[in-house]
Amino acid sequence: MRIRLDADACVGHGRCYVLDPEHFAPDDLGHCEVLRPEAPAEAAERVRRAVDACPEGALTLED
Repeated sequence: MRIRLDADACVGHGRCYVLDPEHFAPDDLGHCEVLRPEAPAEAAERVRRAVDACPEGALTLED
C-alpha cells in the first residue's frame, strides 16, 4: 500500500507520527512528513490506524 499526504491539509496534530513513527515524522513545523511512502503488508494495520486518526483527512492510502 502507498501512503499519500496532502501537505496543504495537514495542520500538525501529530496523531500519525505518534501512532506510527516508522512511517511518519514531524517536520520542522510539526506537520506530517511521510518517511516511508510504501507500507508493507505487516504494517498495514498500524498505518491504517494512523491514517484514520488524521482529523483533516490529509493522509490517504492506495492499495
